[in-house]
Amino acid sequence: MMNETMARQMADKDGFIAALDQSGGSTPKALALYGVAEDAYSGDEEMFAAIHAMRARIIKSPAFSGEKVIGAILFERTMDGEIDGIPTADYLWDKCSIVPFLKVDKGLAAEENGVQLMKPMGDLDALLERAVAKNIFGTKMRSVINAASKDGIEAIVAQQFEIGKQILGHDLMPIIEPEVNIKIADKAEAEELLLEAIQRHLDTLPAGKQVMLKLSLPSAANLYKPLVDDPRVMRVVALSGGYSREEANRLLGANAGVIASFSRALTEGLSHGQSDADFDATLAATIDSIFEASRAG
Repeated sequence: MMNETMARQMADKDGFIAALDQSGGSTPKALALYGVAEDAYSGDEEMFAAIHAMRARIIKSPAFSGEKVIGAILFERTMDGEIDGIPTADYLWDKCSIVPFLKVDKGLAAEENGVQLMKPMGDLDALLERAVAKNIFGTKMRSVINAASKDGIEAIVAQQFEIGKQILGHDLMPIIEPEVNIKIADKAEAEELLLEAIQRHLDTLPAGKQVMLKLSLPSAANLYKPLVDDPRVMRVVALSGGYSREEANRLLGANAGVIASFSRALTEGLSHGQSDADFDATLAATIDSIFEASRAG
C-alpha cells in the first residue's frame, strides 16, 4: 500500500523534487560538469561509482533536506546502492525526510512521427517489485516530443498512461514525463496538443487513482493550470530542459502551482574539487533559489 505520509508530503508540501537520475548515456556529461573527466574512470563500473559518490555527497549535504527538497528521483543503480551502509531510499526518507522515486524507463527509441517513445521495458514488473521492497514511493519515465505532431504526441501520451497504469497496479505513484524539446520552432503548438492529449487520457484512469506529471516549462504561462487543478493529478512538476537555473527559475515562477524537478539546474555550480564548505554553500544557495521559484509559482 502507498505510504500515506509520503503521499501527503508530495501532494501538499512546499518544495521541489531533485532529479538525481542521470543514466548511462547522460552520466559522462553530468560527471564532466561536476569536474570529473572521462579519463578519471575506466569502464561502466568506475563511472557509476563516480556518479554515486557525487549523488551521495549531495544527499549527505546539510542543505539537502525535506525542509525544501520534498522528493528525489534515483537511477536504478543508486536505489540498489547505499549511503553510509543504509539503502539509498531509506537514507533519503529516514535521514532527510525526502520521498524517493525511481527512474524506470530504459531510454528513448528512434524518432518517429516527430517523437521518441520509450524503449520496451520487458522486465518492468520485476523492477517495480524490487522498488516496492526498497521502500520507493513512485517512479519516473521520460519520452521526448520533437515536433507538434498530433499523432506522435498521442502515441507518447498513450504509452505513458498505459505504463502508468501498470505502475499504479504496484501501488507506486507514476511521474509521467512527456518532455517537449525546448529548442523546437513549434514548441507552443506541441504543448497545446500535449495538454489536450493528457486531459483525454486522465479520463481513462481507474476511479480514485492519481498520477504526477513532469512537463517542460511552457511557452504560455499557466498553460498547464487545468492539470494543476485536476484532482486526478497529485502534482505537476517542471524539468529544467536545458535552461540555465536562472532562466528555469524565472519561467517556473510564472506558472502557478507548478514545482521544480530539476537535474542539471540543481547541480549547476557544484564541483568535485570544491571543499565541503564551498560545496554545501553552493548547494544551499541553489536549493533556496529553486525552492523560492517553486513556491512563487
